[in-house]
Amino acid sequence: MTRIPINPELLRWARGRAGIAQEDLAARFRKLPEWESGESQPTLKQLEKFAGAVHVPFGYLVLREPPDERLPIADFRTIADTAKAKASPDLIDTLYAMQRRQAWLREHLVGNEAEPLAFAASARLADDPDAVGREMRRTLGLNEGWAAGVRSWQDAVNELRRMIEQLGVMAVINGIVGNNTHRRLSMAEFRGFALTDSYAPLIFVNGADAKSAQMFTLAHELAHIWLGEGGLSGFENLLPGGTDVEDWCNRAAAEFLVPSRELQERWMQYRRKQHPFEDLGRSFKVSPVVAARRAMDLKLIERSTFFEFYEHYINREHRRGATSSGGDFYNNQNTRVGKLFATHVMGAAMGGEIGFREAYELTGLRGGTFQKYAGRLGILLP
Repeated sequence: MTRIPINPELLRWARGRAGIAQEDLAARFRKLPEWESGESQPTLKQLEKFAGAVHVPFGYLVLREPPDERLPIADFRTIADTAKAKASPDLIDTLYAMQRRQAWLREHLVGNEAEPLAFAASARLADDPDAVGREMRRTLGLNEGWAAGVRSWQDAVNELRRMIEQLGVMAVINGIVGNNTHRRLSMAEFRGFALTDSYAPLIFVNGADAKSAQMFTLAHELAHIWLGEGGLSGFENLLPGGTDVEDWCNRAAAEFLVPSRELQERWMQYRRKQHPFEDLGRSFKVSPVVAARRAMDLKLIERSTFFEFYEHYINREHRRGATSSGGDFYNNQNTRVGKLFATHVMGAAMGGEIGFREAYELTGLRGGTFQKYAGRLGILLP
């Protein structure tokens, strides 16, 4: 049986990259200690299975030494110590998957003589972010008080994501890697990212976050598209202080979600309530922290009032703990894949532009699930 000569350091690196202890893989790979010490070598099939178990591309394991794996986009995260830490395999794999989608869709659209999106990279850092936030609302067609008429945060997230996709921006919300429920994305690592492009911009929101927080991340990443500055975002208090780019996108997102004029008009009504920021959050479909921060920025409350509320709210949320996600598999594909991307891929497969195997790879769906999701979108495949 043919053995594959590999550098044992690569096996140790790949296992460490995935954060998996050697003993946790012992049941599947009894010879792993010998492989890692160089006493013996795995077969091709064993090495392929090992690559899958530690979520690393097979090609990495046959290199001479471990690769210097870096984030493929700018890192704007302001979570304490996060920017210094290496990105997890889950984040890296998600980034690469979204970059593949973007590259394919861009080539497809350009090949079909689509026009570039006028709003993409239309703003500059020197522009007033509040004015850009209002322009974003006008472009999406959001009327004053639209969020108050939406029943729940989930409905608001769905509606905002749908409207963003209607502009031509892929908007993906997912709390796991693809459809692998064993690979959950860490909200502590990142909240979202934006991949800018004039034809196929993409927004990704970490679906492990609360729905009210997802609203802010959607708006924040949309501001990145408007600015033409893609990157990875992560922040602890939803409206952080960070780089000039992050500060600008935060301000644009805040005005987009909670317009200053609307908040000032409603403040007298809400200020006397027992829980004014929670009530405002429900009205605008944003986190109470965002509502409170907006009130502070507009000088409706003192800084001490905001930080007192913020500490109380965060401590309360930590006690509640994280919520799990689930739901109907095919409904989840509306956010994990999205109608915008899926319809282009399915149309290309039906027209012979690409094979169905490539369509499966691009969407992360296979055979019957691909067919059934197409049916959910009203697309009849041959």
